[in-house]
This record gives sequence, structure tokens and C-alpha cells, in this order.
Amino acid sequence: MKPGKSPTCEPVLDAGQSASAAQFDRQSDRYGKSHILADTRDVAMGLAGMPVPEGGTALDVATGGGHTALFLAGQGWEVTAGDMSQRMLLNAQKLCADAGYAVEIRMFAAEQMPFHDGTFDLVTSRVAPHHFSSPGEFVCESARVLKPGGHLLVIDGSLPDDDPETEEWLHQVEKWHDPSHNRLLSRKTWESLVRGVGLRIVRSELHPLKQPDMRWWLDTSATPIENREKVHEAVRTVSKHVREALGLADDQGKITWWWPRLTLLAVKPLD
Repeated sequence: MKPGKSPTCEPVLDAGQSASAAQFDRQSDRYGKSHILADTRDVAMGLAGMPVPEGGTALDVATGGGHTALFLAGQGWEVTAGDMSQRMLLNAQKLCADAGYAVEIRMFAAEQMPFHDGTFDLVTSRVAPHHFSSPGEFVCESARVLKPGGHLLVIDGSLPDDDPETEEWLHQVEKWHDPSHNRLLSRKTWESLVRGVGLRIVRSELHPLKQPDMRWWLDTSATPIENREKVHEAVRTVSKHVREALGLADDQGKITWWWPRLTLLAVKPLD
């Protein structure tokens, strides 16, 4: 198969987007075949029951290591993988090529998609929107580039509804872990954003994902020593309520917890 196209010229990024791009350029090599996101059963579950249309086109936004793009290509989609990090894009392209699939790669911010209206049958973004400067603009852009009848799949960390204590604790820990983190959104907030641009929700579910080792989590983002100490102190002093809400535990010397993970599938009406 022919190799995918190279990234286009670099997009104009705001401060938050630039921080994310730099972070993922630095850490791109940690997102290979052995990364936790290589397990794409969550994508399969999110798209369950949705057939691939003939010649179906899919856009994977903030593709990271390319695991979702690879899954989609394997299902028969014509895939465009987008990211702000050039190194991530090239690694994602190689991951797909090594498996025998060609994907197009494009460099852009999730809030500024360089595509015409009604280009894609499917837009996906997985474990990335918490880095976006404006999830609302991402949703607007996704709705714009979708064809009528096309679907948006969002899989990302989320929050328990109506639990400000857990929300604030988790937000602070995520920010220490990776300063390019912006904000986790609750399921209610995501549903409001999606409905606000005229998309109809097909499914919206929380499926907590076990984070098996905090040390690995910190290593993947190259969290500085001083921030690691803050994270460990936050874990040591966490309230009983937050500990129970997130299932924080010490499992044979490894700190584990359950990350609230949202799977939301929405469709653009035909009329």
C-alpha cells in the first residue's frame, strides 16, 4: 500500500495548545505498541452496531500513538489521523504502516480542523479532549466536518456527576502529572456540548478504567520530581470520600485507582 501523506504546515496554536504539542513531541516514543491505549476494546465497544459505510471516511483527532487510527483502518475505514505533534503523527503513521495500513496524517489543533464541511462519516477522539483548549470548539468543528448521518465518538477521562470534591482533587493531580492537561469534563457537560451543536446522543456511558500503576503513569509523562512528590502527598492525604469515589488503593506496592472513563457516541441528523 502507498504510504500516507506527510503533515501539512504547522498550525497556529494558542499557549495551551503549544504546551500540549511540546509535551507530546517529547514523550511520543512512550506511546508505542505496549502503551495501555493499544488495547482498543473500548473503541470497538463505542462503535458497536455501527457498520462501516462503503468508502467510509474517518478522522481521528489527537491521534497520539495512532492506536485508534489503526483500529479504524483495520475495520475498513479510510482514515485521516490528526495531531498537533509532528513526532506523534509520524509514529502513528509508522504503527499503521507496520500493520499494512496506509493512513493520511495532518497536523492541526482539535479546535481548528482544516477540512471542508461534511467531509467525514466518523470523527473520533480518544483519551485526548482533556488536553484541548476548548472542548466546545472541538465539538463544533466535529459537527461541521461530519456528513449528515455521520457519527462522533468521544472516549475520555471524566468525572462523577455532581461531585465537586472529587473533581477538584482529580483536576489538581492531573495538572501536576502533566501541566498540558486542561480539564476533565463530566458526562452531563459533554452531553450538553454535543446536544448544543445539534447532534443526537446514541450512547453515553461511564466505564471506569483501572490505572494499574501510578509510577508508570508519571513516567509516561516524565512528571518532574517536585510534582511527583505533590501527587504522592495528595494520595497520602486524600479524603475518604475521594478515595472511595476513585477506588484508590495500594496493590502490592503499586498505587492503583479507577479513572472515570466516558464513552459517548452521537450522530449528526440527516435533515
